[in-house]
Amino acid sequence: QVQIVESGGGLVQPGGSLRLSCAASGFTFSSYAMSWHRQAPGKERELVAAISSTGGSANHADSVKGRFTISRDNAKNTVYLQMNSLKPDDTAVYYCKARSAFNYREVYWGQGTQVTVSS
Repeated sequence: QVQIVESGGGLVQPGGSLRLSCAASGFTFSSYAMSWHRQAPGKERELVAAISSTGGSANHADSVKGRFTISRDNAKNTVYLQMNSLKPDDTAVYYCKARSAFNYREVYWGQGTQVTVSS
């Protein structure tokens, strides 16, 4: 029943922008903190950005701070990652994660979407 579906990935040039979307269903979206993670080949999966269940607070990894912005629309059961000033080092598979605000053991992951930054 639970579905986490990322979209919006693709090939972009350095300095370009891309907006990722994560559509969720099968659970009470507004009760879950959401986050974006990424994994490049040969590297560990890393947290990119996270946002609280209400959208009242958010944090971004130092590597993307000032360039990426996480947001959510609880009415649409969707979380976004606006990515600007993209760099080749941003190339990775980007994953969306949901975590219950009431039960931190309840975690769901999406399948990932590929972002490639190259000229």
